[in-house]
Amino acid sequence: MTQQALAGRERPDPPTPRYPAWVRGGRARAAAAVAAGPVMSAALPPWDLWPLTLVGVALLALALHGTRARTGAWLGLLCGAAFFLPSLHGIAQIGPDAWVLLSLVQALYFAPMGAGIALASRLPAWPVWTAALWTAQELVRGRVPFGGFPWARLAFAQTDSPLTPYAALGGAPLVTFVVALCGALLALAVLRARAPGGARTAGLAVAAVAAVTAAGLAIPVPTAGRPVTVAVIQGNVPRLGLDFNSQRQAVLDNHVARTHELAARIRAGAVPRPELVVWPENSSDLDPYTDPTARALIDGAVRAVGVPVLVGAVVDAADPDHVENRGIVWDPHTGPGEYYVKRHPVPFGEYLPFRDALTRLITRFERIPRDFARGARPGLLRLGPVTAGDVICFEVAYDGVVRDVASADLLVVQTNNATYGRTGMPAQQLAMSRLRAVEHGRTILVAATSGISAIVAPDGRMIDKSGEFVPDIQVARVQARTSRTIADRVGAFPEWVLALLGLAAVAVAARRGAGGTGREDEEA
Repeated sequence: MTQQALAGRERPDPPTPRYPAWVRGGRARAAAAVAAGPVMSAALPPWDLWPLTLVGVALLALALHGTRARTGAWLGLLCGAAFFLPSLHGIAQIGPDAWVLLSLVQALYFAPMGAGIALASRLPAWPVWTAALWTAQELVRGRVPFGGFPWARLAFAQTDSPLTPYAALGGAPLVTFVVALCGALLALAVLRARAPGGARTAGLAVAAVAAVTAAGLAIPVPTAGRPVTVAVIQGNVPRLGLDFNSQRQAVLDNHVARTHELAARIRAGAVPRPELVVWPENSSDLDPYTDPTARALIDGAVRAVGVPVLVGAVVDAADPDHVENRGIVWDPHTGPGEYYVKRHPVPFGEYLPFRDALTRLITRFERIPRDFARGARPGLLRLGPVTAGDVICFEVAYDGVVRDVASADLLVVQTNNATYGRTGMPAQQLAMSRLRAVEHGRTILVAATSGISAIVAPDGRMIDKSGEFVPDIQVARVQARTSRTIADRVGAFPEWVLALLGLAAVAVAARRGAGGTGREDEEA
């Protein structure tokens, strides 16, 4: 075959789009990637500026578009550090070193995501692959290592936005995908708006964002159910910070006192009698099974209110090296009965991997003399007239842990936020509970030792909400529901499909050699 014939069969290189100089420049790309971090962080509580999530994703997508994979990894790492440092600032209550280390470890997950988005950006429909890769990043980050750390997900900034109802279809992963898709579409609009003949594409991208948003508003979020009256007790703690529980008796006394106050209000007719009461995690760090004083105090308070109380307690495990973080159903007539043991204790907080080595290096770990045992079964408990699905503190961030109890009539989050008081983390945790309410169509009772306690309707509305570091009693008539959402039925399937879709796009792009043809990033 002649050279002319061979040349005729070769595919010509597509023309390089004429993007603005600031998109092509390396320094501008780095600046955009860094700026994306705090912009996305401001979308999270306590600021709750949810549209900034889309803006932040768009900035990162612009920074990554058309770069080489290695440049994309570096830009992703920069963005991750700029995002997690402000988002996880509450960890500084434990120590500045812990805050910085955890933030940088989390930022590492953005490096492969950045590389993947850079590769996939050369494919048709690249906003879809960008969103899928963001879902993949959160999938891995929420599972590896030590069970993962699924904090500060894109979905958790969308608890009161038009995109929130997507949680009822595919859970938090679908919300993340939709948010990232809208952000990438905005980036596409910016890129095409200045390119020759690109105005139509830019307009279609903006229209697609509007359509996705409108579709979210059209998703039904049912709230009807069987009415039940509930109460949440927030006893408060003597002090904030790591030493909040040094006065364990005072913490228990506070919750006992508030429950007696509730009983007095009931007798006076000031509030209706609840059918169940929820105390928070760590409301009794004195083991009520072995400490007669603690048992008598709890028993007296439960008898006074006259209905079952879900008590959060730390109790001795079967062996001397472990304790258990329990939610105990305390009956006014028969005392302690069913209980749930926290299934996902916090690494480096409730148990120590590599204990022998770490305790020699970091003296703060001496505060964890015994590891918390891991529970073996989901927290489905009979609590008065309902089945309650109990998750404890950090567990509300984990899709699977909450999904395992979503068949309950209502959900309970027992938590202790005193260590992170007056930082953004209690508000971020409450945002997770609000998203879970929509995801599973359930009322959620959030009981916190020092705040923020809340009662959340199945559509994510706040029925009641406490302040921080104040005692509080919340009583409300809520809906107990048994119908399942689509998200309950499909489980983790959408997350895995979307993640694999993103990885497949990267594989296709890499096979085509897309990572080695970029020219826009030479200054990066």
